[in-house]
Amino acid sequence: MASKVPLASYLFTRLHQLGVRAVHGVPGDYTLHSLDHIAPAGLKWIGTCNELNAGYAADGYARIRGLSALSTTYGVGELSAINAIAGAYAEHSPVVHIVGFPRRGAESEGRVVHHGLGELSKAGVFKEMAKAVTVLQADLGKGEAVEEKIDEALLKCVKESRPVYLEAPSDSASDFVHKGPLAKPLVRPEERNDAKQEDAAISALLAELQASRKPLIMVDGLAARMNIKSELNELARVTNIPTVAFPFGHGIISSELSNYHGVHAGKFGKLDFTSYTDDADCVLLFGSLPSDTNTLGWSALPKPECTLSFDRKQLRIRNAITIGTESRPLHPKPLLQSLLSRFSSTSSKPFSFSAPSPPLPFPRSLYQNLPSSHPSAPIDQDTFYLRLTPYLQPNDTLILANSTACVGGRDFILPSQSTIINSAIWLSIGHMLPAALGVTLATQEKPKGERGRVILFEGDGSFQVSAQELGTIIRYRLPLVVFLINNDGYTFERWIHGMAAEYNDVAAWEYTLAPRFFGGEVLGKGTPEYPIETYSVETWGQLQRVLNESEGFKSGKGLTFVEVKMTREDVSENFKGGLELAGKMLGGDRSAGGTV
Repeated sequence: MASKVPLASYLFTRLHQLGVRAVHGVPGDYTLHSLDHIAPAGLKWIGTCNELNAGYAADGYARIRGLSALSTTYGVGELSAINAIAGAYAEHSPVVHIVGFPRRGAESEGRVVHHGLGELSKAGVFKEMAKAVTVLQADLGKGEAVEEKIDEALLKCVKESRPVYLEAPSDSASDFVHKGPLAKPLVRPEERNDAKQEDAAISALLAELQASRKPLIMVDGLAARMNIKSELNELARVTNIPTVAFPFGHGIISSELSNYHGVHAGKFGKLDFTSYTDDADCVLLFGSLPSDTNTLGWSALPKPECTLSFDRKQLRIRNAITIGTESRPLHPKPLLQSLLSRFSSTSSKPFSFSAPSPPLPFPRSLYQNLPSSHPSAPIDQDTFYLRLTPYLQPNDTLILANSTACVGGRDFILPSQSTIINSAIWLSIGHMLPAALGVTLATQEKPKGERGRVILFEGDGSFQVSAQELGTIIRYRLPLVVFLINNDGYTFERWIHGMAAEYNDVAAWEYTLAPRFFGGEVLGKGTPEYPIETYSVETWGQLQRVLNESEGFKSGKGLTFVEVKMTREDVSENFKGGLELAGKMLGGDRSAGGTV
């Protein structure tokens, strides 16, 4: 059998070849035999407290590494995780979901198996549920050429940047499959464009730019999934076209570029670019995810008749011309590389435009114009994130929970090579603490010179949904800084509807005891290799001392947990109107004219 390997070994080896170094999940009896093959393939098992959190962690890991793996059991496990898988699908995160199934034939024979639906069970019922939120579903226990099924699924996951679903019957883990394909490592497919189609696209782009007098570059979060961050930064630098980001695209464009103006939040942002963005006559839009929350009730979207929109497979020009199809895609990465090559081959730009008048504002001006804070004054949402700006470091990864942090974090002025992890459409409460587990793990797998701190900005309500994964973070000694915003409940919801309603309250927790309860007690105050620090602050002076004196915050070593107390009705001043508008629209007030 030297020419063959167990099926599970083949699968995990292929994942390793594609850069995955960990498998997240919860063990179940249908998965146990396959889990034995994880470590021999060079992967690490990361056991979480429940499958939903494992899915969130896999999502976070994939956003850094470009691919992740999740293992759950049949029925109860996979359905617990399906919320996270749906979020990964909605926000284009490539997660390989491996589901341990009953032995082959059990379902089709009409056997009633545990974790199933009893008399309502039917073969494939859970796979049918997964079809809506995965781009491929494969049964590894049926048919020939299982190796090809695995390879196809993994490459599809990478290519589409969305989850796939692998059904692995419990008695299939040790099935022998051909070892030969493993000799040729599975690699991420290189994107190539049809030369004539690409030339036509470049000619159309140059013609549009030559005719433009008010061009604009808008960057959204799916541009990161397209792996075009470096090309976009070079495009912005070379052309000097005014550039802004949607909230989901925050951090893709370098804050150090002189023509980058920060996050575009329409009339609800601290910086208002609408006098220019609304009148732009040629908008290059990259990686759009046009949800209501990401575009402030669609108010921040450019006019379709002025937009050239780039997605994974095509370029749409002014809603009139589309270049690229499913069968003959136009990939943005090689397209931009060819366009930049055209620019570098000429001594001057092939187009010109006037500088915006009046000049567009810059995020740095917000920080520079901040009034000094009195040490005894309470911390407020309006300036908290801006005041953290000078304490950020190159290579930091900032994770913004689906709470006030998601809005406040738009104000961050990021140093070089920093990353923002946030949500734009799924916005599941409790998502970001488990995601931080995956992000931190993936960050530790980077070369030392590229590792930075991972800093989570979490809400109190969100923390209460998935707090137990703090124990997993401590268990695996993952370095993390947590700022837990304690504003006594669901503040966004209060502003939308029910300011004083009991349903917007949460239980009062002693948050600074959480690290102790979830494993820090075993470590005492931690170890020299994994120190644990906890703080509770409510004034600027107290926060300043933590930022200046905490070794954990400054170095990112160990776990640093900072409870930041704010008042229950405090939100960013500019965003109050957006939340109130959302409340009117959700209540059926169509005269409000939009939503957020």
